[in-house]
Amino acid sequence: MRARYGVPLAITAVGAAGIAYAAAFEARSFRLRRLTVPVLPPGMRPLRVLQVSDIHMVSGQRKKRAWLQSLAGLRPDFVINTGDNLSDPEGVPEVLDALGPLMELPGVYVFGSNDYYGPTLRNPARYLLEKAQGRHGLNGNAPAVGVVHNPWEELRDAFDTAGWVGLSNTRGTLKLDAGEIAFTGLDDPHIKRDRYESVTGGPDPAADLSLAVVHAPYLRTLDAFTADGYPLILAGHTHGGQLCIPFYGALVTNCDLDTDRVKGLSTHTAADQTSYLHVSAGCGTSRYTPVRFACPPEATLLTLVERP
Repeated sequence: MRARYGVPLAITAVGAAGIAYAAAFEARSFRLRRLTVPVLPPGMRPLRVLQVSDIHMVSGQRKKRAWLQSLAGLRPDFVINTGDNLSDPEGVPEVLDALGPLMELPGVYVFGSNDYYGPTLRNPARYLLEKAQGRHGLNGNAPAVGVVHNPWEELRDAFDTAGWVGLSNTRGTLKLDAGEIAFTGLDDPHIKRDRYESVTGGPDPAADLSLAVVHAPYLRTLDAFTADGYPLILAGHTHGGQLCIPFYGALVTNCDLDTDRVKGLSTHTAADQTSYLHVSAGCGTSRYTPVRFACPPEATLLTLVERP
């Protein structure tokens, strides 16, 4: 009898321990990734850029709020927020509290689908299967009946009041002591709100540096930005795979990007042009799947230096 039930019970115990670790420890094990990217023109001083993404704030996440507040101590030259700030329609005040110190710095932002719509409860196994089969996003359709509309307008108004520049299918600039930085941004491709025809034309020739910003790194957007000659594209959305296998990596990216580039710095090539691509693994999860495994939550401090 002991042999008959011993193995299943051991497997169950290991699985339960893994879930407890993924939810109680790793999902709250915030860390900072540091990278150097050679994209600046000759003679321009290095720029320190803080990227935050996929906060997915739920009311009561005090540790996450305190960690985000502490990032202002890095004193970056500017902040890039690549969306999905919310996972709770009541979370706006806590997002603004968490980002308050960073909003005193120059910044730009785009929104993701979870800023517009609340998450829905889904079977995680079905989710992984669908993504592995290449089914991504809402395919341009309206969200299902019962989906909560998040108060994204409150976020937009607060960001704008703080001086952050919104980049949803538009362009913007930040004038810094080091020079003028131009940005071209898209609304979220995951729900087909991107309109590249509104921002086509390539980098601003009058700026010292032009960057591209989007929430979800779908290939159509990466191809367009790269073909137009942007040296660096910044995105989020993937959660770095969220549930990864040690020594193997991510199983899904939640978009059509390959899993080899699910997080961190890589490159993208299109039309004989090559751009750097940085995908943030983000610092949150959906409120319905509050776990991470082999993929800790993060923000990234990118130091931009002269290109060779």
